[in-house]
Amino acid sequence: MKAVWLHFGIVALGCAGFAALAFQNQAPPTAAESAKDNARIILDVTRVNMLFTVTDKKGRFVTDLTEKDFEVYESKKKQNIQQFTAESDLPLRLAILIDTSNSIRERFRFEQEAASTFIKEVVRRGTDKATIVSFDTNAELVTDLTDQVQELDRGIMRLRPGGGTAFYDAVFFASRDKLMKDQPRDKFRRAIIIVSDGEDNQSHVTRDQALEMAQKADAVIYAISTNITHIETEGDKVLRYFTAETGGQAFFPFKVEDLEQSFENIANELRHQYNIFYRPEPLLTDGLYHAVQLKVKDRKDYIVRARKGYYAPKL
Repeated sequence: MKAVWLHFGIVALGCAGFAALAFQNQAPPTAAESAKDNARIILDVTRVNMLFTVTDKKGRFVTDLTEKDFEVYESKKKQNIQQFTAESDLPLRLAILIDTSNSIRERFRFEQEAASTFIKEVVRRGTDKATIVSFDTNAELVTDLTDQVQELDRGIMRLRPGGGTAFYDAVFFASRDKLMKDQPRDKFRRAIIIVSDGEDNQSHVTRDQALEMAQKADAVIYAISTNITHIETEGDKVLRYFTAETGGQAFFPFKVEDLEQSFENIANELRHQYNIFYRPEPLLTDGLYHAVQLKVKDRKDYIVRARKGYYAPKL
């Protein structure tokens, strides 16, 4: 496996002070390369896309809604929807983040088997791509973005637990260095699937720096907790926070044997989503976070899961 190392500098969209991730023995990008990457991302953010799901109060997907059923607000101002689609076949770009720290040693075999089954059922060759990132003392790239299911499966099965927990580093790395790659971003559904107890004791970046990078990558975060104590921990709260802010969902299996069902629930959600595009009015290029509210008109019994905002480009 290729270890990931950290250095501090300027990251995408002109935000200074974040820790950027790269590989050992790989030269940092040149100034020209960085400028090219930043320009590509900025051009894509003049329109905001909101990928989301709608369920009823019993958790059943609502799939028959139209553009007229939705309202979008930014800073309490109603926005004009430019494009609406019901998405079931957009190519997937997935990052599977697997906790390999000592804290999950007893449950690790179940994690591997459930993640392997998920990959085999979800990744379509020639259409979707996934990457496997493990994290213990460091975040490590196990398998790069690929549509080769057997290669992904081998990467999962050769993992071994041990060490601390660099959870936030893994989220940051997967978002910035992998999920941001394929452009334009609105042509792909990006998701991070985390299998972990949510604890962190080794990362160089903070919880909110990791979340911000996931938001800039337009990644929806799903989490499967490996905490089976039936007592909510600080790690569980972190998993809920990441998923709520990005429009995903956290799952808390009662026993390790239920991990596979949690993966199946995520797979079902990825196939039952809507997508809305709007151009912010006014269009601000301040580099700041802008809160967005998306709701179904006149249906308080419907639950919308969508990211809560986006980072504007800074020009």
